[in-house]
Amino acid sequence: MHDALTPTRAAAPVAPGVDPSRPPAPPVASPSKPWSSEVAYILMGFPRLSESFISQEIHLLEGLGARLRLFAVKRGDTDKVHGVAACIRSPLSILPPVTSLSGTHLTAWLWRNLPGYKRAHLALLRRVPRRYLSTLTAAIAMCWRYRPGRFATPRKVYIKEFLQAGYIARQLLDATQVRHLHGHFCHGATNVTWFVSQLTGLPFSFTAHAKDIYQSDQNPGDLLARKLRAARFVATCTDANRKHLAAHAPSSDTVRTVYHGLDVDYFSPAHRVAPAHGLPLILAVGRHVEKKGFHHLVAACALLRDAGHAFRCLIVGEEGDQTDVLRRLIAQHGLDALVTMHGAVTHEQLRARYAEATLFVLPCLVAADGDRDGIPNVLAEAMAMALPVVTTPVSGIPELVEDGRNGVFVREQDAHSLAGALARLIERPQERARLGACARQTIVELFDARRTTLALKALFEHALQEQEQAA
Repeated sequence: MHDALTPTRAAAPVAPGVDPSRPPAPPVASPSKPWSSEVAYILMGFPRLSESFISQEIHLLEGLGARLRLFAVKRGDTDKVHGVAACIRSPLSILPPVTSLSGTHLTAWLWRNLPGYKRAHLALLRRVPRRYLSTLTAAIAMCWRYRPGRFATPRKVYIKEFLQAGYIARQLLDATQVRHLHGHFCHGATNVTWFVSQLTGLPFSFTAHAKDIYQSDQNPGDLLARKLRAARFVATCTDANRKHLAAHAPSSDTVRTVYHGLDVDYFSPAHRVAPAHGLPLILAVGRHVEKKGFHHLVAACALLRDAGHAFRCLIVGEEGDQTDVLRRLIAQHGLDALVTMHGAVTHEQLRARYAEATLFVLPCLVAADGDRDGIPNVLAEAMAMALPVVTTPVSGIPELVEDGRNGVFVREQDAHSLAGALARLIERPQERARLGACARQTIVELFDARRTTLALKALFEHALQEQEQAA
């Protein structure tokens, strides 16, 4: 990856032991004729271990003939990435790094960071002066419009995003084959995408996920509604999200549900093995944040232990603001020999964890600040591996899990309910097998990435056709 005006091919580093030659399964149909136009993907960081669905989406779109150009506001993960990232062929440009705005006067921040962006902005001012000045005016207005209170200081972040958008827009003025823009996550990345759209005149769309939709500080005031009105279309990963967003969209057709999907051949029960230590293994995967509900899982494990059940529990995921809380709870309950925490892993390593697990648990909740999951990818991956799953009916999860048929629901924030469900499944191998088989069937029918990617490709093609007709 290079920080240059001329995009280069993405070349993600590969974690030890990863076979990058093994991409996700090919599309269900033969790749169509490559597009004559390109779509520019604008991402906050790429590649990211926690955003495997984006890497897979890009790779599968490429396999379907899509022509993409990637822009990352920040450099992504470099020490550990999923193998699919190394298979991506689309050119990638990474923006010059910027320092933090927090606690810094805007003038001082611009003095420090403007040099990396000055040439691009001067070029835009010369070539599209009206667009440039109107977009700059809009960014300044947003600083005042979305400040946290009437007497609060302006929000400086929109100036930073305008600066970053100018860097991308300068490249796109010469990349005449780019006819559409797409941002991933509907807060910062889509702000940048929207500014690029105003600077270049190109239409844009975006994908909305979870936290970025529901937390008011991510899109203060009417900002999300304005982006919905400005976008050509919006994709989101659950129907619950679609309904929420459609209430603010100009048309019910603006927002479409497109499940992330996954490689159902790669995540397959054929790879399952017996637990390494002979004891039932309870697996949970996710970042250590409140919305995952892992503190209730630790409490449930204490109840299981006290009831005489033999088991092991493994919590895999990136550290977060709950990491120290979880460690303290494990120590307080005397669970150090039973409950283990492990850092984030690649898809290839995670499949091995699913393979030896007895059951999968994800006690999601809606956090106090409104943060929540959509449909967690790890839940779908576990189900694809025919693991029985125990989770909660929050957000988009009921679109995937049906209580008693392909999984088990427990009450949100209820360790006793969770412990009871885990105990029942530990004791009943036949029920685990039945739930796992139905879970696998559900994923194959609804979440095969080869089919969900076809739906996204159709949205892009329609937008490109409209752009060509208008030209």
